[in-house]
Amino acid sequence: MNAPDRFELFLLDEGQKKVEWKEETRVPHTAIFTFNKEDHTLGNLLSQRLLKYDYIVFSAYKVPHPLFATFELRVQTDGSITPKDAIIRACRDIVQDLQRLNDSFQQEWLGKKIVSEGEAERVAREQNNF
Repeated sequence: MNAPDRFELFLLDEGQKKVEWKEETRVPHTAIFTFNKEDHTLGNLLSQRLLKYDYIVFSAYKVPHPLFATFELRVQTDGSITPKDAIIRACRDIVQDLQRLNDSFQQEWLGKKIVSEGEAERVAREQNNF
């Protein structure tokens, strides 16, 4: 089996950085970010979030090899912000969105729990009356 051990998919090797980046010299305001031990989930999330900003000219990712949990994200801006700052902003916005999603989920779950407990008490009272 060619697949690496599961823990190798998320534990960084010694001296390995989570994110590495280099500026693209052929295209202005462009950088390529390499995310180690990450996959399509984060790649797609970041590239799609970046495309929502007006100052992003281009954003896309690729996975160089399917057996290695690494992707490369290419970001080009209009020059009003650096690609690195755009990535940082996108990450902050994603974290805020996920926090709002978590809060909403917790609120809905608590509401459903209260309703189901009330329903269980009602059923118990009805059974005691018979």
